[in-house]
Amino acid sequence: LLFAFMLIHSAVCFAAHPLITDDAGTVGRGKAELELNFEYSNYKEGNMKEEITELSTTLTYGLMENLDLIISIPYQHLKIKDRDETLKEDGISDISLELKWNFYEMKDFASFALKPFLTLPTGDEAKGLGNGKATFGVYLIATKDMEPLALHLNLGYIRNENKVDDRKDIWHISFASELNATKELKLVANIGIERNTDKESNTHPAFILGGFIYSISEKLDIDAGVKFGLNKAEADYAILAGLKYTF
Repeated sequence: LLFAFMLIHSAVCFAAHPLITDDAGTVGRGKAELELNFEYSNYKEGNMKEEITELSTTLTYGLMENLDLIISIPYQHLKIKDRDETLKEDGISDISLELKWNFYEMKDFASFALKPFLTLPTGDEAKGLGNGKATFGVYLIATKDMEPLALHLNLGYIRNENKVDDRKDIWHISFASELNATKELKLVANIGIERNTDKESNTHPAFILGGFIYSISEKLDIDAGVKFGLNKAEADYAILAGLKYTF
């Protein structure tokens, strides 16, 4: 049971942190971004309490003006307490590889992108750090820019191959907004839902998130946010923080 709770939270890396929902923009040919992100999530049900701390390193490189290659390496620390039993595990989780292709821009309306991805079974599934099999999927991304406001919609499908008898066909729907409050400061909000990987549950994890992105310089951004679960299938809350360097 404890391992099953840990495996519920395997995920693909997304977006301009702290957002979960991605935007359709790309970094541009020959440009790169390095992100260092932190997330702490807390989930409690009855006598069981779960805490997950994740540190992830993400590198994005512009293969073409409208095509990015993205690699993300997450490191997780898991702590689960059930009555008098405490379980702790830590290590590298499943590494993800993604392509983001901005395939269409409609002037004065919206831009659209496709993001196929593959996760590699680099995490130890016996410790709850991975799925034990490669997973794959694709996201359709739409962005509407109405300066100073931008809106983003993601529709996704994940083929959740695994060794723990979880659901294999997962859908994802999420929506985000960004508001340029000042030249340096963006206020962000996010809401979304994803099909539960647990075959025994038809309650699908849903969340709401709020935060900010602050540009220290043209090349350096910092961000922070708080995410809350809208039902018991999602973590009660999560604290997110990150740093992005463009070069």
